[in-house]
Amino acid sequence: MDMSQYRGLFLSETREHINNLNQLVVTLEQKPGNRETIDALFREAHSIKGMAATMGFDRTAQLSHHLEDLLDGFRDSGEVPSSTVDYLLAGIDLLDGLLDDLQSNQSERSIDVFLAETPHGKPIQVAETPKDNQGECSLAAAIEQEPEASTVVVEANVFQVLVDLAEDTPASAARGILILRELEKSGVLMSSKPDLSTLRSGAPCQQIHAWLRTSLNRMLIEEALLRISGVVKVRFIDDRRIQEGGDRDEGTHTIRVRTDLLDQFVNLSGELITNRYLLNTATAGRDWNQLTQTLSQTSRLIDDLYHHVLQARLMPLENITGRLPRIVRDLSRKTGKKVTLHLTGGEVGIDRAILEEVTAPLVHLVRNAVDHGIEKEGIVAVSALREKDLVLIEVADNGKGMDPEPLRQKAVDRGLLTSPQATALSDRDALMLVCQPGFSTAEEITEISGRGVGMDVVKAAVSKLGGTLEILSSPGQGSRFQMRLPLSIAIIKILLVNCAGQPLAMPISRVQRTLDLPTSEIRNSGQKRVFRLGEEVVNLYSLAEALGLPEVAAGETTWVVLIEIQGRRVGLQVDRFLGQREAFVKSLGFPLNLLTGLSGATVEGDGQVVFIIDPQSLIEDGQLFTNDCPGEFDALS
Repeated sequence: MDMSQYRGLFLSETREHINNLNQLVVTLEQKPGNRETIDALFREAHSIKGMAATMGFDRTAQLSHHLEDLLDGFRDSGEVPSSTVDYLLAGIDLLDGLLDDLQSNQSERSIDVFLAETPHGKPIQVAETPKDNQGECSLAAAIEQEPEASTVVVEANVFQVLVDLAEDTPASAARGILILRELEKSGVLMSSKPDLSTLRSGAPCQQIHAWLRTSLNRMLIEEALLRISGVVKVRFIDDRRIQEGGDRDEGTHTIRVRTDLLDQFVNLSGELITNRYLLNTATAGRDWNQLTQTLSQTSRLIDDLYHHVLQARLMPLENITGRLPRIVRDLSRKTGKKVTLHLTGGEVGIDRAILEEVTAPLVHLVRNAVDHGIEKEGIVAVSALREKDLVLIEVADNGKGMDPEPLRQKAVDRGLLTSPQATALSDRDALMLVCQPGFSTAEEITEISGRGVGMDVVKAAVSKLGGTLEILSSPGQGSRFQMRLPLSIAIIKILLVNCAGQPLAMPISRVQRTLDLPTSEIRNSGQKRVFRLGEEVVNLYSLAEALGLPEVAAGETTWVVLIEIQGRRVGLQVDRFLGQREAFVKSLGFPLNLLTGLSGATVEGDGQVVFIIDPQSLIEDGQLFTNDCPGEFDALS
């Protein structure tokens, strides 16, 4: 039997078993004599061994067999010695490395050195932490044609990397060389413009345009590049040649769906087919009442189909939180702190695509909580819950918390704010200063954090998904980092607006509220326009100006979309509102995907293409938004 068709399924299933192994070993370290945990570990290793042997992956099978034998001995004794825990974890990391080799279509790495070690000796340090790209599906279920859940297996991809340097960067050629060196560490640097020889000649450099093949998470690459002095922006563009050529391996995306959902899909498809004939009959007979009733019924069926499709794409958050106990355990030992991890809400479902992208931000927040928040001993809690059409993921700690006053002062010292502007900042806005590039609260640099890289990337990743990040903290009361994310990024609710005669859309998740303001209430303050909303003074920006479109003079009423940027509310002026609806979002291809502020497009019922804008990135990248803080507007009274 040709087993190559199950290669992707084997990789994802084994990732799941490795994830379980990590959790179980951490649990076992706390309760060495727990027989149920020892038995569960044995079963996980046994499952990997069987699947690897079936697939013909000899070293993976040999290593899992070695671990299985070791655990079988502990089943007899009823207890795992503490000196063996590190050895087991090193073996699990080596298994993870073997899977990386198989996923990259490389030969399995040697395991001889590890096998020569004894559990009571010093274990081989194969890897520092578990990999971020882990998936979940069942090889056995796929072979038996009984899938039950969904996952994606990540493999090496080719894409363009655009790295921008600040205009006044000194020794830009040297910075460019550092960028290329960093990209070489991340994967295979296929080409670059300018290339290494050009940079070595001292040619000026404002942007590096490179082609990179890598299996690393893009966020990790971006973090590394932003550590280089002078780098202000990093963008990634997928290789559209692969997408258009159809060479991408479709088997790398494997979804398992519960049989009851499949039955629902079949039933809904049957009803839609019936309704199609009813529509044809009503149209041919010009029976307008029947046509109206059938259209209404078809609309309800489509809504039902969308609901079930969304359910099929949802994956429990525990697919990524399951690796956190191992991460916290390793960090606790490295920092010498005693940290307890509490996990709740792992059953909450979230769209597969969002789950993939939120993994790295979640891990970073947990690492920050251990390194920054907890001083000597404490609790890190990761929780999730549904809030209507959003998912709230929170990382909290009971550590020292953050004081907004030193953050204000640091912003002044770095020239980000003037003293009056810093004083006018609310505590909530001051806490969001940690999301500024290079802004760190760490008193000293550690291996884990403190280089001012991370929170800005976390916020950017959350914003890219159409979500929001909020920080709640006070001295001595711990910190809470809350990510609110949409359930799906494929079908979203949008607000349609008119701008310079063109219909445009923006995700409802980006909109706080809409306003019909009397134009007379808008005042000028210096070069800015502002209006008062309750006790708050809000800056007003023009969507047409941000897009480079001709502006339409406002009449007696100014239509405003209220959004949030960098923790502050701002108004975005449009010509008028066109309503709300659900939309299927299509991604933009080259070169439209290079345009700042466009996140996708949708098609109207009349066939017209409507671009979906990301108001936050549009205003920030267009440099219309500054750190000027309202508060000195004498004209507003």
